[in-house]
Amino acid sequence: MKRNAFIGSMAIITSITSIISTKAAALTKKIGKVFKAKNGEGRKYGHLQLKGVNANVLDVKVSGSDTDGGFAIFEQTSLSQGRGTPLHVHPAQDEVFYVIEGAYEFLVDRQRFSLTAGDSIFLPREVPHAWTQASPKGKMLVTLQPAGKLEDFFVQMAALTHEPSQQEIAQLFEANGMKVLGPPLKLD
Repeated sequence: MKRNAFIGSMAIITSITSIISTKAAALTKKIGKVFKAKNGEGRKYGHLQLKGVNANVLDVKVSGSDTDGGFAIFEQTSLSQGRGTPLHVHPAQDEVFYVIEGAYEFLVDRQRFSLTAGDSIFLPREVPHAWTQASPKGKMLVTLQPAGKLEDFFVQMAALTHEPSQQEIAQLFEANGMKVLGPPLKLD
């Protein structure tokens, strides 16, 4: 009996070691070339002028295509005081927001957070959230991991030739791996 337990334990240890080795190899895989993302420039698409949710300008600093889908980083210049995202969820991505300038209100899983320059907030996948710009102007970095389709969503929102309806916005969210759960966050 002890021999069978030993053999079973060795099989489990071998499997776990194989999984860890595979994951470690994936983490050390060279993804792409080194590049510099200049201040005030969007590397891949130039400045994306968003429509619908807000009228902000978005610059892709690190594209999901740069990281084999591992993550993406966006710089958002916020020009829409009192506007923000509807309450929504990312089923498969975590987000980090880092405020460079201005002030924002976040609603995360029914809890409110006020962020100003230098503050950051981590939003785990599957957690409902919304944010609204509280100051006349703002700027923040948004990191998404894994990259998912948020970059495609921003490109599609910028390509619109009209102000989309709430139904169109919800459809664009859905088509890009997100789900709208409610209206945008109102400022107090």
